[in-house]
Amino acid sequence: MSIQIAIRIPDSLAEELESLVSSGRFETKTDAVRSALEALVDAERRAELGRRIVEGYQRVPQDDVEVASAHVAAARSIDEEPW
Repeated sequence: MSIQIAIRIPDSLAEELESLVSSGRFETKTDAVRSALEALVDAERRAELGRRIVEGYQRVPQDDVEVASAHVAAARSIDEEPW
């Protein structure tokens, strides 16, 4: 299922939108707007997840042993990289 919406945008934004289509970046203005909305929704979802993670650590902070273990694991992961 999908819905259709109508929006008004400033001329300058409409020109930028048209430029994205004419340059070949998007096939249609609809594709460009859909892509922007998907990016916005994804960014908001990620931001909410980040806030929840922070809240979790604020409720149950890591202790020194956990932090030290995380540092060791991170260093080991970096050392194992083939670069």
